[in-house]
Amino acid sequence: MIKRSSKKFIEETLSFNVGWNILDIGCGYNANKFANVICDVQDLSSHYPNKKFTKLVEKKLPFSNKEFDFVIASHVMEHVEDVEFFIKELERISKQGYIELPTMLEDNLVFENKKDHLWHMDFDDVESKILISKKIQYFEPVLTVSSIKRLNEIFRKCLVLELFWKDTIDYKIIKSTEKKFDKISILNLLKKYFSKRLRMFFK
Repeated sequence: MIKRSSKKFIEETLSFNVGWNILDIGCGYNANKFANVICDVQDLSSHYPNKKFTKLVEKKLPFSNKEFDFVIASHVMEHVEDVEFFIKELERISKQGYIELPTMLEDNLVFENKKDHLWHMDFDDVESKILISKKIQYFEPVLTVSSIKRLNEIFRKCLVLELFWKDTIDYKIIKSTEKKFDKISILNLLKKYFSKRLRMFFK
């Protein structure tokens, strides 16, 4: 089962379950405060002296079956080459968890996402499934990570998918149709915008 949720709700749930064994995977320097185990491809053990740190060195996650009560994977899945294997690994090591993903809009807006992200993510509310497709850059990015974080404060529901899962993570891989798509040029949009403003000004 997987459904839409919110980071706020997840934080409240974790705060009431202080005895849980909680893993945050791929979090870099921004681990969830309730996680007591951190896993990342970088060696960040010195950054987390009060938490158990495990470095990820191979595709299989270095944890036992159902070792965790809760696992957090925030902005990780879109980077993973074998996304189906990663999903199965999350299901294997934990009973439930929280997945946070960029929407297709955010994915296209941010400079840093252009090369680092491999997949587009969407959510089917009717069938309750994550929809996964190969990333397509529909327009040239115009924002940095820091600026999108500021926009997240206002437009979070448009830019981020917040998902809670239990037992299973239902998903569907959508095969790319490789349709020809002419990228939207931000420069051309700006030219049109200023051209229109000038015409209005001189009326």
